[in-house]
Amino acid sequence: MQPIIYIVAPAYNESENITQFVEEWYPVIERHDGGGLSRLVVIDDGSKDNTYSILQDLSRTRNLLLPLTKKNSGHGPTCIYGYQYAIEHGADLIFQTDTDGQTSAEEFEAFWAEREDYDAILGKRPDRKDGASRKFVEHVLRLILRIIFGVKIPDANAPFRLMRSELVKKYIAMMPEDFNLPNVMLTTYFVYFHENIAFKNISFQSRRAGKNFINIRKIINIGIKAVKGFYQLRKNLQEASQ
Repeated sequence: MQPIIYIVAPAYNESENITQFVEEWYPVIERHDGGGLSRLVVIDDGSKDNTYSILQDLSRTRNLLLPLTKKNSGHGPTCIYGYQYAIEHGADLIFQTDTDGQTSAEEFEAFWAEREDYDAILGKRPDRKDGASRKFVEHVLRLILRIIFGVKIPDANAPFRLMRSELVKKYIAMMPEDFNLPNVMLTTYFVYFHENIAFKNISFQSRRAGKNFINIRKIINIGIKAVKGFYQLRKNLQEASQ
């Protein structure tokens, strides 16, 4: 029997993208379904449009598609919500991606083929198509992580990652539920504690349609808050090791 996998995908005001996302990713969960227990979990983060109702309609003919909805809290806390849900419902593996069309379902198979070799396989974006400003932010983020945690990471926050549930459970407990960059910290913890992981190149396109609600000003604000969080998490690590 194949392992149970939960594909976790946050969605916020993605009515223009969500149908195509499901059409591209639902065949992936069908191919790798573990005894009817795997799920494509799309979490509506309090959208103001009809994203959730579209998901409900799509789920009527797709029994492995599980739409969830919750109060808006942002991408990071929604990922944490999805990870916790997957762990609580018996997932062996968790795969996270986004619903905006920037990642490709066709590249999933290369990750799946190496699932038994690593405890986590994380996407690495050598050629980002979402603008120079976001590339710059990623470079700054990696520099901050190197200064604070002493880790060298090729890509900290790529939304394309296949992870064993027990590994996610181990480290998700080390950060607050409202932490805004959980994927960054998971990557950091994996590298810091020398977990058995690999980084694998992926393509990364510009947003397919709709509006990106995270502009540079919001990114800066998130970054300031995140740096404070990074220092607190490092302090927690130091206290735990004493």
